[in-house]
Amino acid sequence: MAVGIFDSGLGGLTVLDAVTKRLPDVPFVYYGDNAHAPYGVRGADDICALTTTGVQRLFDEGCDLVILACNTASAAALRRMQEGWVPRDKRVLGVFVPLIEALTERQWGDNSPPREVAIKHVALFATPATVSSRAFQRELAFRAIGVDVEAQPCGGVVDAIEDGDMILAEALVRSHVEALQRRMPKPEAAILGCTHYPLVEEVFQDALGPDVAVYSQPRLVADSLADYLARHPDRQGPGTDPGFLTTGDPARVSSKATQFLRRGISFSAA
Repeated sequence: MAVGIFDSGLGGLTVLDAVTKRLPDVPFVYYGDNAHAPYGVRGADDICALTTTGVQRLFDEGCDLVILACNTASAAALRRMQEGWVPRDKRVLGVFVPLIEALTERQWGDNSPPREVAIKHVALFATPATVSSRAFQRELAFRAIGVDVEAQPCGGVVDAIEDGDMILAEALVRSHVEALQRRMPKPEAAILGCTHYPLVEEVFQDALGPDVAVYSQPRLVADSLADYLARHPDRQGPGTDPGFLTTGDPARVSSKATQFLRRGISFSAA
């Protein structure tokens, strides 16, 4: 029954919180690669190797389905893993899918030709590695035409959030929004392309203004996962126990995670 949630650090806890509320009867095993976070400044080969190691650990925990609750891993590693590594009886899914479904108002299984959509000007805020991969633009182009995407690499934001320095995180967010607006003054929508960013979603919204629709991942991922499991109940693995695994120091990570979710979280060494 267990489903795995993989992240480079603590950002994926925003997704975990949403999916556990949406699917309270499903046990989730969370793996945070805190020892190697952040991924956003690493090369694609390094990201792929680290992600593969973490996902294998979740397979070993009895999770036949793993969600990469890390946009950088989804952008840099997911396609390579799906094409040449993931076993036939396992599934690894990324977090771009629900965002693009929401933005284009079409289901992922809809393989009709790309068409025009209502939103024409989109701001993408993500880690440097996600931005450089252009994975979001590539997947969007399969389904929509005429959409102008301006991407802003948000260096430093993940580090500030992981360190608990929310004052610095807010200052960085406002700086990155200003930088993007110099290139795209009036975006219609903004994609928060990192699972850490929901923790500063209100700052993004305030800096962008009330007329910009902000798309954040946790709720969208939770709804998408609920739909996926309803259609593929066989994808839930044999694991039955929820848990939290980290490559970092369990006590330190547990303390930070407890602050993130405002409830007791106890990590074990991966």
